[in-house]
Amino acid sequence: MPLWNRDFRHFFLARTVARFGDGMVPVALAAGLLDAGYGASSVSFALGAWMFCFAGFVLFGGVLADRFTPRRMMVLADVARLFGTVALAAVFAGGAPALWLVYALSALNGLGAALFQPGVASMLPVLSPDVQRGNAVLRVSESLATMAGPAAAGALAGFGGPGTIFGVNAATFGVSALCLFLIRTAATGPAHGHSMLGELVGGWREFRARSWLWGVIAVWTVYGVTVLGPMVPLAAVVVTDRYGSTVFGLMMTVHGAGNVAGGLLALRLRPARPLFAGTLALTGVIVNLPVLAYDVPAPLLAAGFFVSGTGLAFWLVMWSTTVQTKIPPEALNRLHAYDVAGSLIMLAVGRALAGPVAEAVGTREVLMGGAVVNVLVCATLLVARPIRDLRAAPHARPAPPPTRASAPTRPASAETGRGPLP
Repeated sequence: MPLWNRDFRHFFLARTVARFGDGMVPVALAAGLLDAGYGASSVSFALGAWMFCFAGFVLFGGVLADRFTPRRMMVLADVARLFGTVALAAVFAGGAPALWLVYALSALNGLGAALFQPGVASMLPVLSPDVQRGNAVLRVSESLATMAGPAAAGALAGFGGPGTIFGVNAATFGVSALCLFLIRTAATGPAHGHSMLGELVGGWREFRARSWLWGVIAVWTVYGVTVLGPMVPLAAVVVTDRYGSTVFGLMMTVHGAGNVAGGLLALRLRPARPLFAGTLALTGVIVNLPVLAYDVPAPLLAAGFFVSGTGLAFWLVMWSTTVQTKIPPEALNRLHAYDVAGSLIMLAVGRALAGPVAEAVGTREVLMGGAVVNVLVCATLLVARPIRDLRAAPHARPAPPPTRASAPTRPASAETGRGPLP
């Protein structure tokens, strides 16, 4: 089966259009709430309501995806977000909206995202005969869409205001839901005999059974709090203060171009040890921290953003491919949900602490401390044998999920999982 089969094309379009719409949301909220005179804190609270519901319910989204199939949950989530975003378009089109209503609708969209996200990991291995190539293609398209979304939202803000932006965003959820509905080759969720809590516990046992999985995520929690989390808000402050907001927007575009380059690189390279190769690429993030910490010429700053974006994107493709090909399909949605919840919470904590810590000890010190942590994190991943020596899956595509009658209910081990555990 070729990569660009009918179902993968639908999935590709759904993910690209949805990511384009996601990029419009911060611009729409900022334009609408600030124009209504509510202040910058209202934007933070609206985005925070989305984040809180997403992080709080994504684990349950993983259980539901395992129970009712990821495609059904993703279509349901898109429909819910379609209605929530149409409501946002209506309240902003009507003038200054009530803050509680904006927060509630943002929370509803966050809940929809929590139901949607777990299925992303398990759908791709079923739809694509080449998991790494599929991940790389999606990384390239989503990076381009992420760059295009805010730009389109900015243009629409001047043309029709925030109501128009949310209207277009709602349309992207409709397109995504339709594309996902048209997919026919999809995994069927096994019937579990446990309660939702029991399935969450079962997912945790699956998680603990793989030292490479929990090892990477444990290290990544530190990385999210100390490096990736603080880097975005501190970069916004540093670059805007030194060069202006226009240059900061340009640097974010350069970073997105680096993401595209990392995805293209992952299309070409087939490392036998994907996490080892991904960790080597992750060292590129170090380049971005000193150029932010010190006053350097703009071209050197751009080089740092580009190299950082390239390394991070290549790591994410290697990580996603490893998770999707090394974890049994019947547990993939739940384990992916654990991964997303932990990573997102730590990123949020890092972003929240970045400003106060920088004010207390200095921005340069936080950035250079992050560079040191980046070195230590990469070194830890390179020396840990379960991570360093983990081999790529022998087949490009994992075996189909078990039937409902034969679905296992105990965690995979060296005998029941995908080969021996490291």
